[in-house]
Amino acid sequence: MPPALSFILFFFWIYILNIPFGYWRTNVRRFSFQWYLAIHLPVLPIVASRAIFGFGYSWPTFVVGVILFFLGQYTGTRFFVYCKKSIGCRATSCLVMDLYRNFNQ
Repeated sequence: MPPALSFILFFFWIYILNIPFGYWRTNVRRFSFQWYLAIHLPVLPIVASRAIFGFGYSWPTFVVGVILFFLGQYTGTRFFVYCKKSIGCRATSCLVMDLYRNFNQ
């Protein structure tokens, strides 16, 4: 696989992985145990995928990865707010179940 494609896939993986966790984080009380889990659980697969892709912790990949981490969390938050207010669906803490329940009727 070309190096540029592996970088793009890795960064896409970081972004997509954090969307459900940002969705979950929005629906729990701030600084609670679940809130900390929603922020820190996606770090484990990201660190593992760094080892799989062989990127290590070079400065550019680390900075872009952190930016995409928070951007994915923010996207999940905005999606929760959009689902709850604009669409009027019943929003819980699980993005997958909410999508299934509200859009598969």
